Amino acid sequence: MEKIPNSRIRKLRTWMPGKYPSELIEVGKDNHQISLIDLASNDYLDLTRHPSLIEAAKSALVTEGVGSGGSRFITGNRTIHKKLEQELAEWLNREIVLVYPSGFQANLAAVIALADRHTPIIADRLIHHSLLTGIRASGGKLMRFAHNNLSALETLLKKSKQQQPLKRPLVITESLFSMEGTSAPIKEISILCTKYDSKLLIDEAHAFGIMGSQGRGETFGIKEPISIISGTFGKAFGGGGAFLATDKKFGEHLIQTCGAFRYTTALAPPLCASALAALKLIKSNPNWGLKLQEESIEWRDALSRNGWERPPGHGPIISIILGSDEKAIDYQKKLEDQGLLTVAIRPPTVPEGKSRLRLVVRRTMPKETFKQLIEVLNKK
Repeated sequence: MEKIPNSRIRKLRTWMPGKYPSELIEVGKDNHQISLIDLASNDYLDLTRHPSLIEAAKSALVTEGVGSGGSRFITGNRTIHKKLEQELAEWLNREIVLVYPSGFQANLAAVIALADRHTPIIADRLIHHSLLTGIRASGGKLMRFAHNNLSALETLLKKSKQQQPLKRPLVITESLFSMEGTSAPIKEISILCTKYDSKLLIDEAHAFGIMGSQGRGETFGIKEPISIISGTFGKAFGGGGAFLATDKKFGEHLIQTCGAFRYTTALAPPLCASALAALKLIKSNPNWGLKLQEESIEWRDALSRNGWERPPGHGPIISIILGSDEKAIDYQKKLEDQGLLTVAIRPPTVPEGKSRLRLVVRRTMPKETFKQLIEVLNKK
C-alpha cells in the first residue's frame, strides 16, 4: 500500500455553530472548544441558520416527517417537491426542474442522460469529481481543454466534428470553479457550442444563489445550446439537496430512464421546505449576490495592494496559491491561531505545486475580518 505523505493526511474535525452566523466552534479532545470566524464553508449568504429556513424545516418536519420514506415513484413524491420544482423552473425560466438528494448524484445523472459510449465529451480540465465520475459511467470518450481556454475548446470541437461528423459532442464546464474562484465565459462557450452543434452541460453549484441576474446563475437568459443546468441547495441556499434544470425533452428522459432519480429515496421534505424559504429570501434580496461580489473584488484588490498576486475571478471564492503543502498548512495554522478558519487545499484536490488557501467571503462576515487576515498573511 502506498504511504501517504504527512502533508497529505486529512483529519476529520468536529464543529458546532457559534454565536454568530459567520462563527464556528471546533470541538476537540476533552470537549475543548475553539471559536473561529468561518472563511472556509460554502454558506455564502449565511442562510444555514436563518430563522426563516429553520421555521420552514420545523414545520415540514412536523407535518411531513424526517424523511420522504421512498423514491419519487413510490411514496416519496410529495406536494412540497413539486412546489419547489415549479417555483425554481419559473425563477430560472426553464421548462422542467427535477430535485435530487445530492449534487454529486445530480451531476452523475446529467452526464449519463446526455452521453453514452459513442459520445465525444469535451470538458474543462478543472471540472468537479462528480462530473468526471459521470463521464466514466457514461463510457464517453473524454477530451479535456485548458481551463477556460476558448481557443483550446474550439480546437477540440473541430477535431470532434472531423473524426465523428454524425455524433453531437457534449461540452461540460462549471460557471464558478470551487477551487480556483474563476468564472467560465459562459456566453462565449455557448456560441461555440451552437457553432459546432454541441450539447452543453453547466454545473452552477457554486454560482447558484449569488452570481448572475439576481442570483439566478451565470446561465440565466441563455437557452440554446444549454441542455442541462445542475445546481445545489447545499451552498448559497444553506440547506441540502440539488436539482437539474432542463427542457421538456430531457426532463422526460430523466424521469423515465435516470437511475439516480428513480432509484433513490426522495429529498427529505424539511430540506425541500428550507430550499423554498431560501428561494423566497433570495428573491426578496436580489442584491445580496452582487454585494458579495463587490466585497470579494475589494478583497482581491487589497491583497494585490499588499504585495500578493491578485487572485483571479470576481465571485466569493478567493484562492491564494502558496505552492507547497507545508507552506499552505503553515498559513492555515497561523490564521487559526488568530481566530480565522481556512483550509489548506492540497493535492490530489489541486495539482502538484499548487497548494493553496481557499478563502470564502460571506454575507455577514465581521468588517475587521480582512484586516486580521492580511496581518497574518504579511507577518514574516
